[in-house]
Amino acid sequence: MSCCAPGAETALDLESSISVLPSSQEVRLASRSLGGDLHQTDLSVPTVHCAACIQSIERALGKLDRVEGVRVNLSTKRVAIRWRGNEVPPFVAALGRLGYDAHLFEPETGEKDKTLSELIRAVGVAGFAAGNIMLLSMSVWSGAEGATRDLFHWVSALIAIPALAFAGGIYFRSAWNALRHGRMNMDVPIAVGVSLAYAMSLYETINHGDHAYFDASVSLLFFLLIGRTLDHVMRERARTAVNGLSRLAARGAIVLRDDGTRDYRPVGEIEPGMQLLIAAGERIPVDGKVIRGSSDLDCSLVSGESTPRTVATGETVQAGTHNLTGPLTVEATAAAKDSFLAEMVRLMEAAEGGRAHYRRLADRVSALYAPVVHLTAFLTFLGWMAATGDWHRAVTNAIAVLIITCPCALGLAVPIVQVVAAKRLFESGVMVKDGSAMERLAAIDTAVFDKTGTLTLGQPRLVNASSVDPAMLAIAAEMAAHSRHPHSNAIATFAGFAGQPKLEAVSEHPGFGIEATARGSTWRLGRRGWAGWKARTGGESRYGGTVLTKDGIIVASFVFKDALRPDARAAIEQLNNARVSVEMLSGDTGAACGEVATTLGIHHFVPALLPSGKVKYIESLAKDGHKVLMVGDGLNDTPALGAAHVSIAPATAADVGRKAADFVFLHESLSAVSLALDVSRKAGQLIRQNIAIAIVYNAIAVPIAILGQVTPLIAAIAMSASSLLVIGNASRLQGFVPDVPRRTAPPDSRSHTGTLTQPS
Repeated sequence: MSCCAPGAETALDLESSISVLPSSQEVRLASRSLGGDLHQTDLSVPTVHCAACIQSIERALGKLDRVEGVRVNLSTKRVAIRWRGNEVPPFVAALGRLGYDAHLFEPETGEKDKTLSELIRAVGVAGFAAGNIMLLSMSVWSGAEGATRDLFHWVSALIAIPALAFAGGIYFRSAWNALRHGRMNMDVPIAVGVSLAYAMSLYETINHGDHAYFDASVSLLFFLLIGRTLDHVMRERARTAVNGLSRLAARGAIVLRDDGTRDYRPVGEIEPGMQLLIAAGERIPVDGKVIRGSSDLDCSLVSGESTPRTVATGETVQAGTHNLTGPLTVEATAAAKDSFLAEMVRLMEAAEGGRAHYRRLADRVSALYAPVVHLTAFLTFLGWMAATGDWHRAVTNAIAVLIITCPCALGLAVPIVQVVAAKRLFESGVMVKDGSAMERLAAIDTAVFDKTGTLTLGQPRLVNASSVDPAMLAIAAEMAAHSRHPHSNAIATFAGFAGQPKLEAVSEHPGFGIEATARGSTWRLGRRGWAGWKARTGGESRYGGTVLTKDGIIVASFVFKDALRPDARAAIEQLNNARVSVEMLSGDTGAACGEVATTLGIHHFVPALLPSGKVKYIESLAKDGHKVLMVGDGLNDTPALGAAHVSIAPATAADVGRKAADFVFLHESLSAVSLALDVSRKAGQLIRQNIAIAIVYNAIAVPIAILGQVTPLIAAIAMSASSLLVIGNASRLQGFVPDVPRRTAPPDSRSHTGTLTQPS
């Protein structure tokens, strides 16, 4: 059920995807130049949804002349095509021949999941019909004969018609779409089996036969739809990361004209050379250079570090960064489509496209299912026709083969384990967003951690309060309450200032600090070079970078530190014990990274990395054959989370980071990482066991059906029994106790001797 043609999408999806096809001229205008005569065209293909879709599209488009490369992004339903020349290759026509409707790509924004809605309705209809037909069948099984039996059969036939038409329509459309484009998929034997079972049942009813199999056909749909719905839910949870990242972009900005007038322009109309006025609290819409003003910028999108970056005249700023404290006049140096945030989106899409190529175990097993089942049923029909010449018996036995080999157990083998495992993890504070991620997590051999906000809490805290005069700490807290700077928040939070303000004329100087007057004295809280150089007592060397001064004299100094997450060292030791190599990537300095790495026992780290650098590093590990787990929280980690084989983020991560990750843990402890690994490995074992159960079941049942010893009714019961066996095996995961690290005290944060490998 997981390897199917585009027709497996619902009618609503198909209707929404069929629109006026773009002309070659429209495609040409919408294409993006990559330099020289190389271009990229992005198309939206709403009905792409599985590994088979990816392979067929990339293979077909890759054969077109002048096409340099094709990449399908399963998450965004996007096909990116790189091509050369001035004439647009016939992309849309080639996709149409495969059965896929395409149009120019536009990011989706909060659209309702229509496929899930139809699947849920189909499950409800099939379940209602199956339950009622089963009740009627019990009377027949109990010995009802003659007119009473025929009446029950006719009522069952009437109940089954709308169930097959609505619930079965999902499979019928898929099968028909595959057949008319010359392909086979898993929905073809399902559609054939269900249709033949109903037809034979109707034949038996008309001819007053003893047995009819309406319950078999409807129950078959019910079990299959449950599996498909579970599978769809797990797959669709990971589709919103790119859209969330795009929403970080500013919608526009105030443009300062040469004559001094101001005009608001949407971000798409901002061009290089325009002067933009960026107020405090706004996001930078495009890459640019500061020409007037100074401010603190939240650059966590770029570096992942919580400490704001001070910018002044002449310095560059990136799209998506947040202006915190002061107004800026910025000269645009790039259009929105060429700015940093757009590059982040492209990195994320490329990373997700790479992950989409992963083929789940069920996909690989089911690839051989359709041809084997069809061939077996056809040979059964031919054999019985040759042996007996009785077409009724031959067709009945062929139907029994189709039903008894129906992929209910195979279809449930993966999603039911994933749902049970997801529930087990949720009870422990870990959310799973993509079911296939558990298979990928079980296979990892390398774990890469971001530093700030992941190994640490990402919240600077005051660590030397005990050495600060309480009166000075209270004054600093009162001043800090007027600022949004993280260090100010740390002082105000620690001191817990309360009461009536005693300061006068408080003002913030962006990039420097806070100034206030009280009783004729001038107080400053901020950078040492700005607030004051002269110490009240002793030498100046003992004062840190953030100080409190009175009339230029330093009266207090503040030291901040980012606390490590609880159980960080224990979690890393647990990963090492599980034969997983642990590394650290960060946008912070080498010294800051080295201290954290030494404390936690991480022997390999790379500092000062931009988002693209993290992606390239993870891709280099993948090229060396490693299966990489990325654990990160910042906006700058989003492309890396997508590029990794599997990813985890804390609940405190940026919204886009949470959407990009496969797992999200809800508490502060990093023990969630090893917990998810243990549960995923156990889930992998159960999935393989379930697939083995389905294979063994077919190996035993099929020969019996071929020999004519199984009626379609018994085949349906056996099929249901195999599904229940798979569900029962998956339920064993509920009692699984993972080997997670015990809670330990936070490690000593002081540096100690250790061997660190820092690659160039």
